[in-house]
Amino acid sequence: MVSVKVKNDEPFERALRRFKKKWEKAGILKDVKSRTFYLKPSEQKKLAKAKVPLWKKKKMSH
Repeated sequence: MVSVKVKNDEPFERALRRFKKKWEKAGILKDVKSRTFYLKPSEQKKLAKAKVPLWKKKKMSH
């Protein structure tokens, strides 16, 4: 759970910015986006293969 305490003389916008940074570092946004729709296991494997760097693909094929 991400939380931010707003200090007495701190503007709300600054506290909101701190909250957003903590939220991104915690990986919550990535998790939410990954759960928005269902991917079959075969599709997940296909996407994982597509993310492999080009130099690794060349190394694997030889």
